[in-house]
Amino acid sequence: MNRSLRGPGNLAGANLPVLRGHNAALVLELLRVAGEDGISRLELAEGTGLTPQAVSKITARLREEGLAAEAGHRASTGGKPRTVLRLVPSAGHAVGVHLDRDELTVVLLDLAGVGVGARTMPLDLGAGAEAVVGVVAREVESLPQARRVLGVGVAMPGPLDHFAGVAQRVTGFPEWEGFPLRDALEARLGLPVVVDKDTNAAALGLALRAPGAGESGDSFAYLHLGTGLGAGLVLGGALYRGARTGAGEFGHQVIQLDGPLCTCGRRGCIEALCMEAVRSGDLAGASEILGAGAANLVRLLDIDRVLLGGRVVVADGEPFVRGVGERTGVPVALAGGGPHLVARGAAQLVLAPVFGRAEVAFPASAGPGRSDPSGRKIR
Repeated sequence: MNRSLRGPGNLAGANLPVLRGHNAALVLELLRVAGEDGISRLELAEGTGLTPQAVSKITARLREEGLAAEAGHRASTGGKPRTVLRLVPSAGHAVGVHLDRDELTVVLLDLAGVGVGARTMPLDLGAGAEAVVGVVAREVESLPQARRVLGVGVAMPGPLDHFAGVAQRVTGFPEWEGFPLRDALEARLGLPVVVDKDTNAAALGLALRAPGAGESGDSFAYLHLGTGLGAGLVLGGALYRGARTGAGEFGHQVIQLDGPLCTCGRRGCIEALCMEAVRSGDLAGASEILGAGAANLVRLLDIDRVLLGGRVVVADGEPFVRGVGERTGVPVALAGGGPHLVARGAAQLVLAPVFGRAEVAFPASAGPGRSDPSGRKIR
């Protein structure tokens, strides 16, 4: 995943009409889960609840579009052997973009969620929204021309309006407030774009890769400690953004009334206290502060576990796992996923609806009348 994404030509949005439908998404999800071993049409009918005739029509279109292919035959209890089908991961791709305060990461995932390439470079988020859009667009446009790209997912620090794709008062970068990031990138790239907070994107990626992902009882908090501090929440198996997409501003809960001034304008925010400890090299102190905030979150939402990530944690995770675990009383672990966790989660904002997981990635999508990256209208 360290290969450069650079290549000749510009990208054009993939025209995959077969993706426009709930039933096709159900079939694609079973094909994805089956992997290289594949799955028969009869098993697809049983797994989706569709009739064998409907499955035959859908799989015929999938094969015509290059999304599915034969993977051999399987012995039958009677009659001729069953033909087994598999997903063709290279038939479509999603771009994931992580806009951090000081660096840009761009990844390319295939339909199976496997990384095709990644690139990270320095970035000044304070250089101005238009300048940053230009940098992002150039990197996405440098993707190999042969790739069929379904869309671009962009993750950045919050708060922001996920529905409208508009940045709000990004902590430390007030000049971003009100900037229509989604519309600006769509106009530049000619591709569908989804915008979400960095912590939400990471939590989505973690939820989709976890065993039993999407189960109704699956609830966890992902705490991201990097250039700032935030949370992504998965409650009841779905990513929780709040009614106005403002949930997860974990770093700006006040835990010390007379504490240091935070970049948000308040005093004693957990982010200001925790980052101050990190800068002084006091990881034990930082973990205690993080643990205090995490304990509040666990008690408030009754979540099952806490996952930790972000560059500070990735550099030395043990004191944070121990410190947060001692205070919360629930299982605490490193999130894993490597340095591209947020960018990969951003790409999943595009891929999840293709496989019928719109309820996870797009609880209300980008607003009434818009389409998710699979082409389905959101009502």
